[in-house]
Amino acid sequence: MDSCCAALKPNSHSVNARKSGFGNGDNGFLGERLRGSLNNSILVNQLANSSRTDNKKEKKIKTGAFAVITKNTPREAVTLQPRRAERRKVDPKNVASIILGGGAGTHLFPLTRRAATPAVPVGGCYKLIDIPMSNCINSGINKIFVLTQFNSASLNRHLARTYYGNGINFGDGFVEVLAATQTPGEAGKKWFQGTADAVRQFIWVFEDAKNRNIENIMILCGDHLYRMDYMEFLQLTIDNHLLSSRASDYGLVKIDGRGRIVQFAEKPKGADLKAMQTDTTLLGLSSQEAMRSPYIASMGVYVFKTDVLLKLLRWRFPTSNDFGSEIIPAAVMEHDVQAYIFRDYWDDIGTIKSFYEANLALTEEFPKFEFYDPKTPFYTSPRYLPPTKIDNCKIKDAIISHGCFLRECSVQHSIVGERSRLDYGVELQDTVMLGADYYQTESEIASLLAEGKVPIGIGRNTKIRNCIIDKNAKIGKDVVIVNKDGVQEADRPDEGFYIRSGITIILEKATIEDGTVI
Repeated sequence: MDSCCAALKPNSHSVNARKSGFGNGDNGFLGERLRGSLNNSILVNQLANSSRTDNKKEKKIKTGAFAVITKNTPREAVTLQPRRAERRKVDPKNVASIILGGGAGTHLFPLTRRAATPAVPVGGCYKLIDIPMSNCINSGINKIFVLTQFNSASLNRHLARTYYGNGINFGDGFVEVLAATQTPGEAGKKWFQGTADAVRQFIWVFEDAKNRNIENIMILCGDHLYRMDYMEFLQLTIDNHLLSSRASDYGLVKIDGRGRIVQFAEKPKGADLKAMQTDTTLLGLSSQEAMRSPYIASMGVYVFKTDVLLKLLRWRFPTSNDFGSEIIPAAVMEHDVQAYIFRDYWDDIGTIKSFYEANLALTEEFPKFEFYDPKTPFYTSPRYLPPTKIDNCKIKDAIISHGCFLRECSVQHSIVGERSRLDYGVELQDTVMLGADYYQTESEIASLLAEGKVPIGIGRNTKIRNCIIDKNAKIGKDVVIVNKDGVQEADRPDEGFYIRSGITIILEKATIEDGTVI
């Protein structure tokens, strides 16, 4: 399934191509008329008329990106370069981004018991919020708002430790947390009712004097995994006089032959889902590939001209609370919405299964997505941890984070988070271990073991497969966690674990006693 963003014009009237110097007045993307017939070109015809003084027959030749008009006389030739429209480059200083802190995070529960979705760890040492934050920084966007509501303490702490100073220079920009709050009046007593309502409640921020030079507002999700230069499709909005947008993983779009979005549906089911099938050969897929992938998903990113966004939220759709299910589908019916195809890796970390699979995919020899790129690095909180110490271990297709201690253990196709401790004989396979927030000293560990208690980490001779181990979990010795009965769903909080989609999740700060079998 391909992913796309949409580009919406502020009104439904397309720009006249003739004003841009292209042949006829058909509506089209910048440069599209270069592929058209010269018979319709006003500039070509005018030049041709001026060269008819000898009444000789003319030949018109179109090659490449320019046209050549000749007479029968070989020595007389005129080369006509197509007139190009003046291209105004978008300035990242005039762009502000809003990163949505997410709702209650029910699909990622129990990882979101005490943390907002964007604060959930990913890739061993990052948080999900680091993805859109880093994409903004690498794109030159330095005015960033983060809207928070549910379980926001750990998210706020991470933002403060990572992006306030620490060598990241925002110049005249900023990172500002906009926390859900109550204000005077009946309407002000409500918390955020959805993505659009969250932005609506802070409209006054974007009308403030210091933000009056912001021309474009980008709205991003805090739980997606991808690397993107936002300025590339922001430039599309300038080149085509458009208002750009993207929607969520659950949104599907249908496009026509010119890339115009003609239908948008949020979480369609049954017949509605089938109705969203589109001809994906338009995106370059072969006929066989198009049959296997007849859908185009949109991605939770929206970019609006500031004045247009304010009008949509305040006047046109004052009671609509969600972008993906309400405002964007309605805008498709009223505006000229153009698709912008994003062909790189993208994943919505919206469920336990997708979180688990996306993390383990990072351990592959040639992963579809990786954090390693010196030109566009992903930032995170500097922990100042020592290198990991590995003593006589077998490690295959794994990511081992900073500050870990591994002793004569086996780690296969797994991620080991920071400050993790794996004792003698531990076998870890197909497991995502989120690590610990603090160390226990060797003397503290020895004292706990002497008292029959379980320290943070994984004890001797424990076997774990197909598992997610949350932060600061304490797993004793001779434990077996393999879900051998293939249970798909189970709630055992009193015993320290849940099972979702067949994946065992050890709770944060849970204690799994010695010899336990799950």
